[in-house]
Amino acid sequence: MADNSKTLDEHRVRPIESRDKLQEVMGRYFSELFNAAASGSPKIAWCTSVGPAELLVACGFKVYFPENHGAMLGASRMSTDLIPHANAIGYSPDICSYLTSDIGSFLKGKTPLANMPGYVFPKPDVLVFSTNQCRDVQDWFNFYHREFNCPVLGINSPIKINEISFSHIDAVKKQIESMVDTLCRISGRRFDHDKFAETLRLSKTLTERWKAVLDTAASHPAPINFFDASIHMGPAVVMRGSQEAIDYYDILVDELNSCVENKTGSIPDEKYRLYWEGMPIWGKLRSLSEQFAELNSIVVASTYCSSWVFEAFDPADPFTSMAKAYTEIFIVRADEWKERYLKKMFTKFSIDGIIYHDAKTCPNNKNNRYGMPDRLQKETGVPYITINGDLNDLRCYSEEQSKTNIGAFIEQLAENS
Repeated sequence: MADNSKTLDEHRVRPIESRDKLQEVMGRYFSELFNAAASGSPKIAWCTSVGPAELLVACGFKVYFPENHGAMLGASRMSTDLIPHANAIGYSPDICSYLTSDIGSFLKGKTPLANMPGYVFPKPDVLVFSTNQCRDVQDWFNFYHREFNCPVLGINSPIKINEISFSHIDAVKKQIESMVDTLCRISGRRFDHDKFAETLRLSKTLTERWKAVLDTAASHPAPINFFDASIHMGPAVVMRGSQEAIDYYDILVDELNSCVENKTGSIPDEKYRLYWEGMPIWGKLRSLSEQFAELNSIVVASTYCSSWVFEAFDPADPFTSMAKAYTEIFIVRADEWKERYLKKMFTKFSIDGIIYHDAKTCPNNKNNRYGMPDRLQKETGVPYITINGDLNDLRCYSEEQSKTNIGAFIEQLAENS
């Protein structure tokens, strides 16, 4: 076991250049955000992670993503101590633990961001949400609307869609367009359509690079796994519309393609390839990654990391294409569409088994409650397991139970292989 752990450590620090670059790129993003917070210029917009970030960038805002902060709270394991403070002012322990973690962080003044040089709380000048993820983001942003008395703008997205229609896209497009005048008034800048188109062009290139990163995991052995991808995805979430983020993924793609050519895998001895359906368990990324590796298993793909692949972006028609991209994401689709998508992913990534994460506080981003796992197993022959847990609240997660169930599942795969 000791020798195997050493091998895992050697693999975990690779690729070095992209890991160092990731820290540099994300550090600069936060440094610029803190500088804006300290100086009051440019203005700061808070945005949900699949909200109209490109429009905000084009209007001259520095953009902050509370969901990214929520993930940081989960990964740093601060959430479990902070959530009760949000519960104490009436926010249920059953709602999104990103929300309750973040509000608890605000109430107590505790955040992992405080460890970064030049930290200043990025007070919002405007709050912009889209309910394409869930309704909780609206309540989340309205908390800060009341705290800071700043404008809150929202997009109400259609949900449970099988096929996207013109009416779906047009309804979202009109809501995005209606924001422009207010955003320009707050930022103090005139709307520049060419700047908007260029921002969307950069985001399109970024999403293509991020997809190229994820697609390398279709190789055997896979050079990247779900747990590492959950960290590397940071720039794809918070730096859309940025050339620097594109440059970062150019480095990462080159490193991963080199691993593919040299047949260097993310784990030493890949035997079983798994798909992760649902949210990460942020406070357990490392321990889960280590357990799967010790079982010669690798989680090669996920619906979560693919959520920031926006192939519909078109700088020739930025408003329409943005509306389409943010309306057709996986989370808002009907089960029939989701099942077709997952079947394609199982084939593309040569999946041997599926992990469904039943995240207690994230009902909108789990798909194990209404028969989908059994239907897919009958149609594809790919077995599955469900892990009970949560994205941030580790009180909902039993490490020993999950470890036992995962071990038994891999044994089942071995017996049937």
